[in-house]
Amino acid sequence: MSIVKAVYEALVKVINFYVLVRDKLSPGWSTKNSSRVKEWKLMAYAFSKSKIGVLGGMIVFVVTLLAIIGPLLAWEPYWEYKVVEDPELWYHPPCIPPWCSGYPLLGTDEWGRDIISLSFYGFRISFVISLFVVFLGAPLGILLGLVAGYKGGLIDEVIMRLTDIFIAFPGLILAIAFASVFPQRIRAFLEANTLLRDFLSFIFGLRPNEYAQLAAILSVWVAMVIVWWPGYARIVRGSVLSVREQPFIEAAKLVGLPTRKILIKHVLPNVLSPILVMMTFDLATATLFAAALSFLGLGPQEPVPELGYLISKAGNFFPERTAHIVLYYGTILLVIALGWNLLGDALRDVLDPRTRRSIEFREGG
Repeated sequence: MSIVKAVYEALVKVINFYVLVRDKLSPGWSTKNSSRVKEWKLMAYAFSKSKIGVLGGMIVFVVTLLAIIGPLLAWEPYWEYKVVEDPELWYHPPCIPPWCSGYPLLGTDEWGRDIISLSFYGFRISFVISLFVVFLGAPLGILLGLVAGYKGGLIDEVIMRLTDIFIAFPGLILAIAFASVFPQRIRAFLEANTLLRDFLSFIFGLRPNEYAQLAAILSVWVAMVIVWWPGYARIVRGSVLSVREQPFIEAAKLVGLPTRKILIKHVLPNVLSPILVMMTFDLATATLFAAALSFLGLGPQEPVPELGYLISKAGNFFPERTAHIVLYYGTILLVIALGWNLLGDALRDVLDPRTRRSIEFREGG
């Protein structure tokens, strides 16, 4: 079975499962939405024909899997400093059999920790931060964009001028400013809310007593959410301006549907395609953005193995002793960003009706 066919069949099974669930919840749903289901399957076919899309999807799948089970796969705890017992482990170079044995394959960091084992924790931290940033920052921008584009007038002016203020400041500089003032406040909040602290520690794959470093991670996350929404507000507002003039929107107004239902059921589905593509690209950007803040010292500190911070520490002895560490962790960040970008590039084509129709015509419908 070819990869194209395997990917297509897997996606169709997912669609069929969703349709089955919707039919259980709302009998007759598949009959009413047969054209939509057919369109989804055409999207699945178009995606399966995209080599870069399949490659990006495979990378994202592996990264997601490692983020979920990574801490369970790590064979060394990140909080153990083995260099105390064996000074030879201080930035030990790669140990490749049969020329070397008894030491980690890709070497150790300054505390004697296996850098491969640390990376499994790093996958979880980077993935969760990027996921939280995009899935919390995007809805804020989407909501403001929907309201601004649909209402227009003074509301549009106020929201867009606020958006312009945030866009006028460089995102990284603004995030640095916010990330510098949040940690102490978040730490005090976590100290007073042990259940939330334990839950977030589990989500990030950390020990509960690392709440001071967890506060630093959350400060980076909050700072990024604050600067992340303006792009979505602009994109959505521009799309809504064209959609709101369509006849079906006027019909919805005439039958007396409230604004909330019009925005959610009629406007949002018609501006969703560029949002999904943008969110996919932003998952790559958020991963690198969070690593950059940690590289600058605004993220977690010892012993938390955040990828940007690990690269920052290794940079103090680069390239004499740490070239392999910088290269390894840098490659991980590159692959994560590459996977999301390839997937987003494919989705941009798949969600374009003209592209789908050309594929349908070329393949004989």
